[in-house]
Amino acid sequence: MSKPASDPGTGGVDRELTMSRAMVDAIASEMRADDEVFYMGEDVQDYGGIFDSTEGLLEEFDRDRVMDVPISETAYVGAAVGAAQAGMRPIAEIMFADFVGVCLDQVYNQMAKNTYMSGSAVNVPMVLTTAVGGEYNDAAQHSQTLYGLFSHLPGMQVVVPSTAYDAKGLMHAAVRSDDPVVYMFHKRLMGIGWMPAPEGPKTPVPEDDYTVPIGEADVKREGGDVTVATLGLHVHRALDAADQLADDGVDVEVIDLRSLVPFDTETVLDSVEKTGRLVVVDEDYQSFGVTGEVVARVAERSPDALEAVERVAIPDVPIPYSRPLETEVNPQVEDIVAAVESVE
Repeated sequence: MSKPASDPGTGGVDRELTMSRAMVDAIASEMRADDEVFYMGEDVQDYGGIFDSTEGLLEEFDRDRVMDVPISETAYVGAAVGAAQAGMRPIAEIMFADFVGVCLDQVYNQMAKNTYMSGSAVNVPMVLTTAVGGEYNDAAQHSQTLYGLFSHLPGMQVVVPSTAYDAKGLMHAAVRSDDPVVYMFHKRLMGIGWMPAPEGPKTPVPEDDYTVPIGEADVKREGGDVTVATLGLHVHRALDAADQLADDGVDVEVIDLRSLVPFDTETVLDSVEKTGRLVVVDEDYQSFGVTGEVVARVAERSPDALEAVERVAIPDVPIPYSRPLETEVNPQVEDIVAAVESVE
């Protein structure tokens, strides 16, 4: 389980924050501590990020450290890579994960590979933040998660917070890492006014700095009958499904993967060896993605423990604009309930 916010090891006063405020809290703290940390992206300056990812930073830091950039992901992600190699610690935001296609060379061949290609002569200590997910009718080019794409490309760490507590701790860990980190935040969890969040992402968060280790999953709910492994928005849907299933006597364990690279195989294995049943839920496309990878790792490492398995993910279709169609393809609470019941 995650350390509760009142844990004496974290210190400070607990405040209940939205996920966006927790992210900004960590970024501001890192910027105060190190002048080499700066943030760049589209609409991150006066606007504060369209998902409040930088809200309030401009008031404390100047425009040289909170920088709006032209609509050229290739240019500014490349600039961030260069700045990181020169010893700075940039945070570069791709407004929507869908836009990574226009700068994939900078991400895939430069950010991810330059430490290896240089024989470790240079490091690339940068954070690439990006908004993921749908459920607000923004159609096929603004609604993907693409967890599998980023996780498939070697050389980068990949994290996906689902709560304010994890959002702050993972951001501290990401900024301090000497390797590139992709920090993927779900739009529906940020707590912005025009996009209501589900209950759950807003959590107590200590004032003091703390880190959530990259590479450690978190058991958000303990149970003995079925393991549900998921991340992002669907952690909260899985918890809702677990509550419903508890009324029928089914005890569901919910694992928040929260780190895809490195991946915490042991936590998932320990759970499946206890429950014997695995449901993997993902907002990415089903084929060649997180659901298949999680199942494969369990099947390879502990095949005798796996009595039944089910995958719940976006079917291999573009995300529809139509609200009913988007809801249909995106796994809902009832889909998770049905998947758990099918393996019981």
